Amino acid sequence: MRQLTWSDFDEAVWKISAEHHGRAFNGVYGFPRGGLCLAVALSHHLELPLLLEPEEDCLIVDDIYETGRTLTQLKHLPGCEAVVWISKVRPTWFRAVEVIDSPEWIVFPWEDPEAAAADEEAYRASRE
Repeated sequence: MRQLTWSDFDEAVWKISAEHHGRAFNGVYGFPRGGLCLAVALSHHLELPLLLEPEEDCLIVDDIYETGRTLTQLKHLPGCEAVVWISKVRPTWFRAVEVIDSPEWIVFPWEDPEAAAADEEAYRASRE
Protein backbone atom coordinates (compact mmCIF):
# COMPACT_ATOMS: atom_id res chain seq x y z
CA MET A 1 0.00 0.00 0.00
CA ARG A 2 1.28 3.46 -0.87
CA GLN A 3 0.08 6.19 1.45
CA LEU A 4 0.04 9.72 0.04
CA THR A 5 0.39 12.78 2.29
CA TRP A 6 -1.21 16.19 2.46
CA SER A 7 2.06 17.59 1.09
CA ASP A 8 1.66 15.28 -1.92
CA PHE A 9 -1.90 16.58 -2.27
CA ASP A 10 -0.74 20.22 -2.17
CA GLU A 11 1.85 19.48 -4.85
CA ALA A 12 -0.75 17.82 -7.10
CA VAL A 13 -3.13 20.78 -6.68
CA TRP A 14 -0.32 23.19 -7.49
CA LYS A 15 0.59 21.26 -10.68
CA ILE A 16 -3.01 21.08 -11.89
CA SER A 17 -3.58 24.76 -11.05
CA ALA A 18 -0.43 25.86 -12.87
CA GLU A 19 -1.43 23.92 -15.98
CA HIS A 20 -5.01 25.23 -16.04
CA HIS A 21 -4.64 28.80 -14.74
CA GLY A 22 -6.41 31.28 -16.96
CA ARG A 23 -8.46 28.67 -18.83
CA ALA A 24 -12.08 29.60 -19.45
CA PHE A 25 -13.83 26.86 -17.48
CA ASN A 26 -17.34 27.31 -16.04
CA GLY A 27 -16.25 25.57 -12.87
CA VAL A 28 -14.65 22.49 -11.35
CA TYR A 29 -16.42 19.18 -10.87
CA GLY A 30 -14.98 16.38 -8.74
CA PHE A 31 -16.31 12.86 -8.52
CA PRO A 32 -17.51 12.06 -5.03
CA ARG A 33 -15.25 10.79 -2.77
CA GLY A 34 -11.68 11.35 -3.94
CA GLY A 35 -12.31 13.81 -6.72
CA LEU A 36 -14.27 16.09 -4.44
CA CYS A 37 -11.22 16.96 -2.31
CA LEU A 38 -9.28 17.95 -5.42
CA ALA A 39 -12.22 19.90 -6.81
CA VAL A 40 -12.64 22.01 -3.67
CA ALA A 41 -8.93 22.89 -3.55
CA LEU A 42 -8.80 23.63 -7.28
CA SER A 43 -11.92 25.78 -7.19
CA HIS A 44 -10.12 28.00 -4.67
CA HIS A 45 -6.78 28.02 -6.51
CA LEU A 46 -8.34 28.69 -9.92
CA GLU A 47 -11.07 30.98 -8.53
CA LEU A 48 -13.78 28.94 -10.21
CA PRO A 49 -17.08 27.72 -8.77
CA LEU A 50 -17.34 24.22 -7.38
CA LEU A 51 -19.93 22.38 -9.48
CA LEU A 52 -22.35 19.88 -7.96
CA GLU A 53 -22.88 18.23 -11.36
CA PRO A 54 -20.61 18.04 -14.40
CA GLU A 55 -21.49 20.46 -17.17
CA GLU A 56 -20.08 21.62 -20.48
CA ASP A 57 -16.83 23.60 -20.39
CA CYS A 58 -15.74 22.47 -16.93
CA LEU A 59 -12.63 20.99 -15.38
CA ILE A 60 -13.37 17.44 -14.23
CA VAL A 61 -11.10 15.91 -11.58
CA ASP A 62 -10.75 12.60 -9.81
CA ASP A 63 -8.24 11.05 -7.45
CA ILE A 64 -7.34 7.95 -9.45
CA TYR A 65 -7.85 6.38 -12.86
CA GLU A 66 -7.64 2.62 -12.63
CA THR A 67 -10.37 1.02 -14.71
CA GLY A 68 -11.85 4.15 -16.26
CA ARG A 69 -15.37 3.26 -15.17
CA THR A 70 -15.92 6.60 -13.45
CA LEU A 71 -14.17 9.14 -15.65
CA THR A 72 -15.12 7.59 -18.99
CA GLN A 73 -18.78 8.44 -18.30
CA LEU A 74 -17.94 12.10 -18.96
CA LYS A 75 -15.41 11.62 -21.75
CA HIS A 76 -17.56 13.25 -24.42
CA LEU A 77 -18.89 16.22 -22.43
CA PRO A 78 -18.20 19.23 -24.70
CA GLY A 79 -15.46 21.67 -23.75
CA CYS A 80 -14.36 19.75 -20.67
CA GLU A 81 -10.93 18.64 -19.64
CA ALA A 82 -10.37 15.71 -17.28
CA VAL A 83 -7.44 15.42 -14.87
CA VAL A 84 -6.61 12.76 -12.31
CA TRP A 85 -4.01 12.83 -9.58
CA ILE A 86 -2.83 9.24 -10.10
CA SER A 87 -3.35 7.11 -13.20
CA LYS A 88 -2.56 3.43 -13.44
CA VAL A 89 -2.76 3.57 -17.23
CA ARG A 90 -1.09 5.85 -19.74
CA PRO A 91 -3.48 8.77 -20.35
CA THR A 92 -4.80 9.13 -23.88
CA TRP A 93 -7.74 11.53 -23.64
CA PHE A 94 -7.27 12.83 -20.07
CA ARG A 95 -4.33 14.21 -18.09
CA ALA A 96 -2.63 12.81 -15.00
CA VAL A 97 -0.35 14.39 -12.45
CA GLU A 98 1.37 11.05 -11.92
CA VAL A 99 1.29 7.81 -13.93
CA ILE A 100 2.29 4.63 -12.14
CA ASP A 101 2.80 1.12 -13.40
CA SER A 102 1.95 -0.75 -10.25
CA PRO A 103 -0.94 -2.77 -8.85
CA GLU A 104 -0.16 -1.21 -5.46
CA TRP A 105 -3.20 0.16 -3.64
CA ILE A 106 -3.11 3.93 -3.20
CA VAL A 107 -4.24 5.46 0.09
CA PHE A 108 -5.08 9.15 -0.20
CA PRO A 109 -4.53 11.56 2.70
CA TRP A 110 -8.25 11.88 3.44
CA GLU A 111 -8.64 8.10 3.75
CA ASP A 112 -8.28 5.98 6.85
CA PRO A 113 -5.58 3.34 6.19
CA GLU A 114 -7.57 0.57 7.93
CA ALA A 115 -10.70 1.38 5.94
CA ALA A 116 -8.56 1.59 2.79
CA ALA A 117 -7.38 -1.96 3.39
CA ALA A 118 -11.01 -3.11 3.52
CA ASP A 119 -11.75 -1.09 0.35
CA GLU A 120 -8.86 -2.77 -1.43
CA GLU A 121 -10.06 -6.21 -0.39
CA ALA A 122 -13.61 -5.49 -1.61
CA TYR A 123 -12.33 -3.99 -4.86
CA ARG A 124 -10.07 -6.94 -5.65
CA ALA A 125 -12.85 -9.43 -4.77
CA SER A 126 -15.22 -7.62 -7.17
CA ARG A 127 -12.71 -8.10 -10.01
CA GLU A 128 -12.30 -11.87 -9.56
